[in-house]
Order: sequence, then structure tokens, then C-alpha cells
Amino acid sequence: MKRILVFIFTITMIIGCSKEKMSGQDGLEIRLSNSSQQNFKNVIVDTGTGKVSFGDLDAGKNTAYKKFSKAYRYAFVQLEINGQTYTLQPIDYVGEVPLEDGRYAYQISVNGNQNQYGNLSLKLIEE
Repeated sequence: MKRILVFIFTITMIIGCSKEKMSGQDGLEIRLSNSSQQNFKNVIVDTGTGKVSFGDLDAGKNTAYKKFSKAYRYAFVQLEINGQTYTLQPIDYVGEVPLEDGRYAYQISVNGNQNQYGNLSLKLIEE
């Protein structure tokens, strides 16, 4: 009888573990990728849970991963290029589904428009 209970308990524990936990992934981590030819200064990202500073990010480079409690496929981004501030401002996250635990990159690019709010674009990459 003990063997049956141990077997049932073991099977229940295996089934109850999520794929991320079994693979060693714990939580939601995001890094930034600068896919432009411009160096970014004072990069700030807000995924809906508060502003997080990523510092400076040179052209073609990536930041280290940072943990987030919640994030979506897009986010608020503010940064400086040559002393001028640029902002990517989402209206809201209504209807959006939060990202699952895992590693992601927000790939930021510059389109050449000189408008503070129309110059940046963001693409989510699952890593």
C-alpha cells in the first residue's frame, strides 16, 4: 500500500510541475536589444509595473536580463539619442495577455523620424 501511495504522490508531483520549472527557468526575464545604428543613453522601460533603468545601450548590443513580475509584448520605452529624448508610449494594455515565464528581448529600432513619439519601434523576441 505504501508503494502505491508513493507512486501516486510522485506522479502527481511530476504532473504538477510546469515545463519552465522543470527546465530550470524561474520567472520572467527581459533584456533589450539595440538593432539601430544609434547609441542609446539612459534607457528606461516600464512594462506596467514601474520604471526600470537599463542604463546605456550601444548600437547593435544587448543588455543583461532583468527580472519582471509582469510584462506584455510591448512596453513604455524612453531613451536619449544625441541628447534628444525619444519615447515609445503605449496607450494601455487592455486585452493584452501577460507574457509567460521565460526569457524575452525587446528589440528597439529607430526609424529616422525626428518626432519624439514617432521615432522608436519595439519588437518582442522570445529567447
